[in-house]
Amino acid sequence: MSKNLFKDNKLGEPFFVRSQNLKEPFPEQEIKWRIQQSGLHNGLPYGRILAYVENRTIMDRLDSVVGAENWTNDFTASPNGGILCTIGIKVGDAWIYKTDGAENTQVEAIKGGLSDSMKRAGVQWGIARYLYRLPDTWAKFTDSGRYKAKMSDGSYHKWNPPSLSEFGNGFLPKQTKTKT
Repeated sequence: MSKNLFKDNKLGEPFFVRSQNLKEPFPEQEIKWRIQQSGLHNGLPYGRILAYVENRTIMDRLDSVVGAENWTNDFTASPNGGILCTIGIKVGDAWIYKTDGAENTQVEAIKGGLSDSMKRAGVQWGIARYLYRLPDTWAKFTDSGRYKAKMSDGSYHKWNPPSLSEFGNGFLPKQTKTKT
Protein backbone atom coordinates (compact mmCIF):
# COMPACT_ATOMS: atom_id res chain seq x y z
CA MET A 1 0.00 0.00 0.00
CA SER A 2 1.35 3.38 -1.01
CA LYS A 3 2.14 5.88 1.75
CA ASN A 4 0.41 8.35 -0.52
CA LEU A 5 -2.91 6.46 -0.36
CA PHE A 6 -4.36 8.43 2.53
CA LYS A 7 -2.80 11.76 1.62
CA ASP A 8 -5.26 14.18 0.15
CA ASN A 9 -4.51 15.16 -3.42
CA LYS A 10 -6.45 18.42 -3.03
CA LEU A 11 -5.72 20.05 0.33
CA GLY A 12 -2.95 17.99 1.86
CA GLU A 13 -5.29 16.64 4.57
CA PRO A 14 -5.56 12.91 5.17
CA PHE A 15 -8.48 11.31 3.31
CA PHE A 16 -10.13 10.09 6.52
CA VAL A 17 -10.43 13.75 7.59
CA ARG A 18 -12.01 14.70 4.27
CA SER A 19 -14.25 11.64 4.27
CA GLN A 20 -15.86 12.97 7.45
CA ASN A 21 -16.86 16.06 5.45
CA LEU A 22 -18.78 13.82 3.06
CA LYS A 23 -20.93 12.78 6.04
CA GLU A 24 -21.74 16.29 7.30
CA PRO A 25 -25.47 17.11 7.53
CA PHE A 26 -26.83 19.33 4.78
CA PRO A 27 -28.45 22.74 5.31
CA GLU A 28 -32.17 22.27 5.88
CA GLN A 29 -33.08 23.89 2.54
CA GLU A 30 -31.21 21.06 0.74
CA ILE A 31 -33.42 18.39 2.33
CA LYS A 32 -36.43 17.25 0.32
CA TRP A 33 -39.41 15.27 1.61
CA ARG A 34 -41.86 12.81 0.10
CA ILE A 35 -44.87 10.89 1.30
CA GLN A 36 -44.19 7.21 1.87
CA GLN A 37 -47.66 6.25 3.10
CA SER A 38 -50.80 8.34 3.39
CA GLY A 39 -54.50 8.05 3.93
CA LEU A 40 -57.48 9.28 5.84
CA HIS A 41 -58.43 8.29 9.38
CA ASN A 42 -61.81 9.47 10.66
CA GLY A 43 -61.83 11.94 7.77
CA LEU A 44 -58.45 13.45 8.69
CA PRO A 45 -55.35 13.08 6.52
CA TYR A 46 -52.18 11.39 7.73
CA GLY A 47 -48.88 10.88 5.97
CA ARG A 48 -45.64 9.17 6.90
CA ILE A 49 -42.81 11.05 5.19
CA LEU A 50 -39.21 10.42 4.22
CA ALA A 51 -36.34 12.91 3.96
CA TYR A 52 -33.84 12.72 1.10
CA VAL A 53 -31.40 14.80 -0.92
CA GLU A 54 -31.44 15.18 -4.68
CA ASN A 55 -28.83 13.66 -6.97
CA ARG A 56 -27.32 17.08 -7.77
CA THR A 57 -26.81 17.64 -4.04
CA ILE A 58 -24.71 14.46 -3.94
CA MET A 59 -22.66 15.71 -6.91
CA ASP A 60 -22.14 19.12 -5.29
CA ARG A 61 -20.97 17.48 -2.05
CA LEU A 62 -18.46 15.31 -3.94
CA ASP A 63 -17.21 18.33 -5.91
CA SER A 64 -16.74 20.45 -2.80
CA VAL A 65 -15.10 17.77 -0.63
CA VAL A 66 -12.89 15.79 -3.02
CA GLY A 67 -12.87 18.02 -6.13
CA ALA A 68 -14.68 17.44 -9.41
CA GLU A 69 -11.57 15.81 -10.90
CA ASN A 70 -11.26 13.29 -8.05
CA TRP A 71 -14.53 11.40 -8.30
CA THR A 72 -16.35 9.48 -11.00
CA ASN A 73 -19.55 7.52 -11.41
CA ASP A 74 -20.51 4.61 -13.62
CA PHE A 75 -23.92 3.06 -14.27
CA THR A 76 -24.65 -0.54 -15.23
CA ALA A 77 -27.79 -2.62 -15.53
CA SER A 78 -28.46 -4.73 -12.46
CA PRO A 79 -29.39 -8.38 -12.82
CA ASN A 80 -33.01 -7.72 -11.79
CA GLY A 81 -33.67 -4.90 -14.26
CA GLY A 82 -32.71 -1.96 -12.08
CA ILE A 83 -29.59 0.19 -12.27
CA LEU A 84 -26.32 -0.01 -10.33
CA CYS A 85 -24.24 3.09 -9.72
CA THR A 86 -20.60 2.95 -8.72
CA ILE A 87 -18.97 6.06 -7.28
CA GLY A 88 -15.19 6.11 -7.31
CA ILE A 89 -13.10 8.56 -5.31
CA LYS A 90 -9.42 9.12 -5.96
CA VAL A 91 -7.39 8.77 -2.79
CA GLY A 92 -3.72 9.51 -3.41
CA ASP A 93 -2.77 7.44 -6.44
CA ALA A 94 -5.58 4.90 -6.04
CA TRP A 95 -9.29 4.84 -6.78
CA ILE A 96 -11.76 3.42 -4.24
CA TYR A 97 -15.21 2.37 -5.48
CA LYS A 98 -18.55 1.80 -3.78
CA THR A 99 -21.71 0.56 -5.49
CA ASP A 100 -25.43 0.46 -4.81
CA GLY A 101 -28.52 0.08 -6.94
CA ALA A 102 -32.14 1.01 -7.39
CA GLU A 103 -35.12 -0.04 -9.44
CA ASN A 104 -36.33 2.10 -12.30
CA THR A 105 -38.99 4.47 -11.01
CA GLN A 106 -42.62 4.89 -12.06
CA VAL A 107 -42.06 8.46 -13.28
CA GLU A 108 -39.28 8.92 -15.85
CA ALA A 109 -38.28 5.31 -15.24
CA ILE A 110 -34.65 5.29 -16.42
CA LYS A 111 -33.77 8.82 -15.26
CA GLY A 112 -35.33 8.07 -11.88
CA GLY A 113 -33.45 4.78 -11.59
CA LEU A 114 -30.15 6.47 -12.45
CA SER A 115 -30.75 9.23 -9.93
CA ASP A 116 -31.91 6.89 -7.15
CA SER A 117 -28.98 4.52 -7.66
CA MET A 118 -26.51 7.42 -7.43
CA LYS A 119 -28.15 8.70 -4.24
CA ARG A 120 -27.88 5.20 -2.77
CA ALA A 121 -24.22 4.91 -3.85
CA GLY A 122 -23.61 8.29 -2.18
CA VAL A 123 -25.03 6.84 1.05
CA GLN A 124 -22.37 4.09 0.78
CA TRP A 125 -19.82 6.93 1.12
CA GLY A 126 -21.77 8.36 4.08
CA ILE A 127 -23.45 11.18 2.13
CA ALA A 128 -26.88 11.88 3.69
CA ARG A 129 -26.73 8.56 5.58
CA TYR A 130 -27.77 10.39 8.75
CA LEU A 131 -31.25 10.87 7.26
CA TYR A 132 -31.84 7.12 7.69
CA ARG A 133 -31.57 7.67 11.45
CA LEU A 134 -34.62 9.94 11.54
CA PRO A 135 -37.46 8.42 13.57
CA ASP A 136 -40.84 7.78 11.97
CA THR A 137 -41.79 11.20 10.69
CA TRP A 138 -45.28 12.47 10.00
CA ALA A 139 -46.50 15.26 7.74
CA LYS A 140 -48.11 18.29 9.33
CA PHE A 141 -51.29 18.88 7.31
CA THR A 142 -52.31 22.50 6.91
CA ASP A 143 -54.07 24.65 4.29
CA SER A 144 -50.82 26.60 3.83
CA GLY A 145 -48.61 23.52 3.28
CA ARG A 146 -45.68 23.55 0.82
CA TYR A 147 -46.36 20.02 -0.45
CA LYS A 148 -49.49 18.26 -1.66
CA ALA A 149 -50.48 14.61 -1.08
CA LYS A 150 -53.17 12.56 -2.80
CA MET A 151 -55.28 10.50 -0.42
CA SER A 152 -56.95 7.13 -1.01
CA ASP A 153 -60.28 8.85 -1.79
CA GLY A 154 -58.65 10.97 -4.51
CA SER A 155 -58.65 14.19 -2.49
CA TYR A 156 -55.52 16.32 -2.13
CA HIS A 157 -54.24 17.81 1.10
CA LYS A 158 -51.38 20.25 1.69
CA TRP A 159 -48.69 19.47 4.24
CA ASN A 160 -45.39 20.65 5.68
CA PRO A 161 -42.45 18.59 6.91
CA PRO A 162 -41.05 19.08 10.39
CA SER A 163 -37.98 21.19 10.97
CA LEU A 164 -34.85 19.06 11.33
CA SER A 165 -34.11 20.98 14.54
CA GLU A 166 -36.95 18.99 16.11
CA PHE A 167 -34.73 15.90 15.92
CA GLY A 168 -31.64 17.36 17.61
CA ASN A 169 -28.23 18.66 16.55
CA GLY A 170 -27.16 15.44 14.80
CA PHE A 171 -29.40 16.34 11.87
CA LEU A 172 -28.20 19.91 11.37
CA PRO A 173 -24.95 21.27 9.90
CA LYS A 174 -22.33 22.35 12.43
CA GLN A 175 -22.44 26.05 13.12
CA THR A 176 -19.28 27.84 12.09
CA LYS A 177 -17.94 30.35 14.56
CA THR A 178 -17.45 33.86 13.29
CA LYS A 179 -14.97 36.31 14.74
CA THR A 180 -16.47 39.33 16.41
